[in-house]
Amino acid sequence: MASRKQQQRGLKPKKINLSVKDRWEQILSDVDKPEVPVTVLERIMVHLIDGSKVNIDVVELLNIYKDPEAIEEYLNMKLTELDHLIEDVDYFVNIEMVARTVQPETDRLLSRL
Repeated sequence: MASRKQQQRGLKPKKINLSVKDRWEQILSDVDKPEVPVTVLERIMVHLIDGSKVNIDVVELLNIYKDPEAIEEYLNMKLTELDHLIEDVDYFVNIEMVARTVQPETDRLLSRL
């Protein structure tokens, strides 16, 4: 709702209408992510020095094997083992999972303000 001063000056209040997903995408784009838990990844794209790409569907791995720590150890081991063949690695974060994981704690902290 606009304040009286804003209404008198003919100013419209600014509306921020971002979905939860949009807000978390915005937050995550500004955060340095040196380590990301495997449970919040959608996929990993490995770019090899020969120009080929390997797509690793992390969500599928989690659905099949159900042990995030074992999956994370295996992926780290494989990436280290094949480091000499890898040019770059892209990590794709599952925004909905991050929001579901972090939002309740954020709400709890902000409710104290």
